[in-house]
Amino acid sequence: IASLLSKLDDKELALAFRLIPKDKAAEVFSNMDTSMQTYLVTMFTEKELKELLDDLYMDDTVDMLEELPANLVKRILATVSASDRSMINQLLNYPEDSAGSIMTTEYVDLREEMTVGQAMAHIKKTGIHKETIYTCYVTENNRKLVGMVSLRTLLFSEDEDVLENIMESNVISVNTLEDQESVAQMFTKYDFAALPVVDQENRLVGIITVDDAIDVLQEETTEDFEKMAGM
Repeated sequence: IASLLSKLDDKELALAFRLIPKDKAAEVFSNMDTSMQTYLVTMFTEKELKELLDDLYMDDTVDMLEELPANLVKRILATVSASDRSMINQLLNYPEDSAGSIMTTEYVDLREEMTVGQAMAHIKKTGIHKETIYTCYVTENNRKLVGMVSLRTLLFSEDEDVLENIMESNVISVNTLEDQESVAQMFTKYDFAALPVVDQENRLVGIITVDDAIDVLQEETTEDFEKMAGM
């Protein structure tokens, strides 16, 4: 849909975008190029902008803000809640090309003392707002990462099984400051769907999903070709 909309002129773009069902609009918007996003943000009413931002994943919001003019960034930050504004500012402060700059904070976290039944209930309650529910991360009370469990494992376990006994405790994670290219290559090496991001004290702060890793690999490949061609 984003590709088709790119063939329209500005006036038609605004009209066509408003016809997209609400549950699809944010996903389409996140796949548009910066010039289209900039035009639409300029055209949106406050209500339309708030509805879009509520449905956009945090990493997509941050990606957009990095490219928009300062006046539109100020308008967007004024529209979101105080907690979201704080999180956006935190993500924007990570060094460019670091794992922290491409991660999202929308992940499913569970506790090791939970039963499978409690975990599934928690996923059903909160999963609709998360970028992925297929890999869930197990943390202690201080957010320290202690394990991970897949949705597949949960589905084929008994309701009374405790997560501590079925989770994978040897979790591969990356630090927020790790180079994004080496992080992306880990997806190729291990066939991950998602990768947890931790701070210096091994506290879970976000995840990177495979779609973002692919974007990074494409960017790095383009950059390498440009260097070879002396562009």
